[in-house]
Amino acid sequence: MKQTARREARQLVILTGLSGSGKSTVLHAFEDMGFYCVDNLPVDLIPIFAELHSAGEGDFARAALLVDAREGTQLEKLPLLLKHLRKDHPITLVFIDASEDSLLRRYSETRRPHPLGKDVSVRESLRQERSMMEHIHRLADVVIDTSQFNVHELRHFVTERFKNPDKRPMLVSVVSFGYRYGVPSDADLVFDVRFLPNPYFVPRLRRFTGKDPKVRRYIRSFPQTGEFLKRIEGLLIYLIPHYIQEGKSYLTIAFGCTGGKHRSVMLGEAVRKSLAQHDYSAKVIHRDIDK
Repeated sequence: MKQTARREARQLVILTGLSGSGKSTVLHAFEDMGFYCVDNLPVDLIPIFAELHSAGEGDFARAALLVDAREGTQLEKLPLLLKHLRKDHPITLVFIDASEDSLLRRYSETRRPHPLGKDVSVRESLRQERSMMEHIHRLADVVIDTSQFNVHELRHFVTERFKNPDKRPMLVSVVSFGYRYGVPSDADLVFDVRFLPNPYFVPRLRRFTGKDPKVRRYIRSFPQTGEFLKRIEGLLIYLIPHYIQEGKSYLTIAFGCTGGKHRSVMLGEAVRKSLAQHDYSAKVIHRDIDK
């Protein structure tokens, strides 16, 4: 009985994913949580490591291994190897992903060469890698799309997700914007708040933003504001657990008014505060507040 309990307490995570998606950041987050971490372990050595880990050899009850495109053609062995290992070992496969645009931007900023990009462009290398990793992606127990995360948000998300195995966190980004400058392309949910009275037409309020107490009081003085907030907050508290259940790790909620300076800003701040009170990690971005 003690041997069984000891084996069940052990945790082995295999990390993989696309180059530039943030795998190293995720591995460092695991290391900070006390996991024994190995970067770029050869695929052929994974069964040996799994046996040692399962048997309790070595002081690493929780371990995380990172394998990726640096393995080259050896990575093709991983799906079959996992199939056999999972018969005797509880392994969690985590796939770190990101959109093509995000990956291209990161490679442009860092000017690092792609592991497969000896003779082809970064874009073509990414497409080759995605095709090569497709089968592994389908086998993953957890997929983390890092497109909208910065480094700190990604580390926080991973820590929350794996420090508390029963908790499936989501980072919510609340964005205010002005319709005259276009709708945010990455928004999952968009709410038009131009039906609310506009402080722009009140001379004493025009030069302030939705962060100012005078503007907030003005917008909240209308009954439709309170009713709208109550309905939106109820809708989001209902929707977010369903998004999490479907595996979504990042949600962008956008509120738009004409110029992105008054109404959308005030509502964005209010919704972020409400979500925080329900224990959701939420940040607010006022895209057009200074335009």
